[in-house]
Amino acid sequence: MKTNNNTEEGFPHLQGIIVPMITPLKARDALDHPGLERLIEHILAGGVNGLFILGTSGEAPALSHRLRHELVGQVCKQVKGRVPVLVGITDTSFVEAVQLANYSAESGALAVVTAPPYYLPISQPELTDYIEQLVAELPIPLFLYNMPQTTKVVFAIETIKSLAELEKIVGIKDSSGDLAYYDELLKLKSLRPDWSVLIGPEHLMAETVHRGGDGGVNGGGNVYPRLLADLYTAVKQGDVVREKELQKTLLDLGEIFSVGQHASAVIKGMKCACSLLGLCDDRMAEPFMRFNPPERERVRKVLESSNIQPEPVSKS
Repeated sequence: MKTNNNTEEGFPHLQGIIVPMITPLKARDALDHPGLERLIEHILAGGVNGLFILGTSGEAPALSHRLRHELVGQVCKQVKGRVPVLVGITDTSFVEAVQLANYSAESGALAVVTAPPYYLPISQPELTDYIEQLVAELPIPLFLYNMPQTTKVVFAIETIKSLAELEKIVGIKDSSGDLAYYDELLKLKSLRPDWSVLIGPEHLMAETVHRGGDGGVNGGGNVYPRLLADLYTAVKQGDVVREKELQKTLLDLGEIFSVGQHASAVIKGMKCACSLLGLCDDRMAEPFMRFNPPERERVRKVLESSNIQPEPVSKS
């Protein structure tokens, strides 16, 4: 992770792999604490550059505000500053978003992250005004999060250009999968060279780093953090042979996310794989349900085919 002194009050210029962590659950409103501890250590052992909690992979919209606060406190306490912790505060309630941001700052998080408020789509002028008001209330820097598949609203390039004037905004994560849009984001570095411009879809991470991006916020890092960290390093070092080899493995493992038939299958795949590796429970936040045995077996086979060894099947 490199530091750019032009960032907000010395905020580090985040680069590399930031893992959008799943939220291990053992019951409707209860964390799987042993699983959470194992998962964090597994991710950090992979040599990643940060954790992003309460994002899409973390099922944040489906979690109670009480549990969100508990998760923030537990993660920051365990990480102890070893890597930056970013906290998603996307909410339909401005007040709840600010309250979670304040608690995150008190707990030791480095920054917060917000996508546009969801449910009723808002206009770009409303979005600009919302972010400006939010930034004024935040105790720590903010990353923008472009996730139109779930929020039904895109951060328009002109909107981002306007928001780039706010020093407390320090970067953006783009999960649209639109490389033309991503290229437009990179052009904004002429206005904010300190910004971290990160990609969500992991199969595009290497390509976007070649284009000048700063790395990825990639869900597969819950399962195979070292693979993603090594791929990022290979790209930065210009090791074309190593990059090609790791990219192929990454694409093969990506089959985990296409086992199910619905959008939630991406998170189900991550949780199922982590469960198979003995890291944490694969319980989903309601209304979603974990994979059934046939889908679970398919995930197991994907892991085994890439030499990632899950725990033995229980005979009980």
